[in-house]
Amino acid sequence: MKRIMGLDFGAKTVGVAVSDPLGITAQGVEVIVREREDKLRRTLARLEELIAQYQVERIVVGCPRHMNGDFGERAEKSRAFAERLSERTGLPTELWDERLTTVAAERVLMESGVRREHRKEYVDKIAAVFILQGYLDSL
Repeated sequence: MKRIMGLDFGAKTVGVAVSDPLGITAQGVEVIVREREDKLRRTLARLEELIAQYQVERIVVGCPRHMNGDFGERAEKSRAFAERLSERTGLPTELWDERLTTVAAERVLMESGVRREHRKEYVDKIAAVFILQGYLDSL
């Protein structure tokens, strides 16, 4: 079985996670640092490399919603990114509600004793794991 990729798409970074081949668990892969919010070429190229490396067949992109369920500006950017990624890779992409994943990721890092100044390095990757794991658990 091929893998599913989970992405925490942000203005400055993209957290990346992939499932195991059986689609049961999500593992963090890396955080892609974006040079500018309006530039995607390098980000998309790196994602294509990871898609090939992990033999990804589907992509789940976190979609931030307000607590009342409404979609905001970031959600629209995530939707546009997911569409562009799907067009470029030919893979199906789905949006997944990512409410509170960053908060949960911060909590895990805090409870694990990761110092505040180092949390930024990991939080987006952990958030991507939570997004993907939520999706896998729903299947």
